Amino acid sequence: MEKKIMYSAVQPSGNLTIGNYVGTIRNWTRYQEEYDCFFAMADMHAITVRQDPADLRRRTLELAALYLACGVDPNKCALYVQSRIPQHAELCWVLNTLTYVGEMERMTQFKDKSAKHADNINMGLMDYPVLMAADILLYQSDLVPVGIDQTQHVEITRDIAVRFNNRYGETFRVPQALIQKQGAKIMSLQDPLKKMSKSDENLNASVFLSDDKDTIIRKFKRAVTDSDSRIVASAEKPGVTNLLTIYASFAGITVEEAEKQFEGRGYGEFKLAVGERVAETLAPVQAEQKRLLADKGYLASALQAGAERAYKAARKTLSKVHRKIGFYLGE
Repeated sequence: MEKKIMYSAVQPSGNLTIGNYVGTIRNWTRYQEEYDCFFAMADMHAITVRQDPADLRRRTLELAALYLACGVDPNKCALYVQSRIPQHAELCWVLNTLTYVGEMERMTQFKDKSAKHADNINMGLMDYPVLMAADILLYQSDLVPVGIDQTQHVEITRDIAVRFNNRYGETFRVPQALIQKQGAKIMSLQDPLKKMSKSDENLNASVFLSDDKDTIIRKFKRAVTDSDSRIVASAEKPGVTNLLTIYASFAGITVEEAEKQFEGRGYGEFKLAVGERVAETLAPVQAEQKRLLADKGYLASALQAGAERAYKAARKTLSKVHRKIGFYLGE
């Protein structure tokens, strides 16, 4: 039976957090066994906010090495850099003609980023969801693994795909969002009512994949809990619930099992245990990423192989789109 197609991408902009690891990257090793996967370094999305060119190149390679260090196998998926496949931009332009300004203005991410980067509200920032739709539809993706906060982008992608199919005939598969039930949304350690973010100004709010053990332990020791000393997950205890979710995600158990494990124990011991579990899990990943970054030749060959596979699939879809919309393709 033919495998379903999955698309996923992460921007190489800033340090990735344990939220990115739990919600996205760690799952790719499992997905590559179950699906036909396209995994990308989304550098085209990254430049919607100002980037230092040298840093962007460095982080792109670091992200590729991280994928591999987490167990992504370039022989089992297409691992590539988004900007190396020109069809992403070409399909985005076509899809722009079926997307309405009002739809883009209502997108949560556009509102958030416009507020955060008021001096750089560019068209790319507004067009971000259309490029994301192009990313997904280009590979005829069936599934898109996303966090809860990203479902809006999959919905607009579905709308655009249906709109195109209705106007020009069946062309795109209409994708579905695949949301992780546990750990899909890791919250800030300092404000557990908002998502952990790599751009948070409070450095104690986020745990980065590049943090060493001492830094990780220190951040968890400073994590917000509450005055009630019970270690249970509930809406009234967002800080404790977040820590339980993190521990359970890294220990490979349920939140309920984590609650039982820490029943009757104090916050100090609990926070230390969460920090140690996270640090213990990340240590071999960090060591393997460092080793891979020292082997630039291997990284380049892995990304080239992925780009060739992605280019072949992308060209097939775009040729079909061009024929449907009436572009002249030669004799």
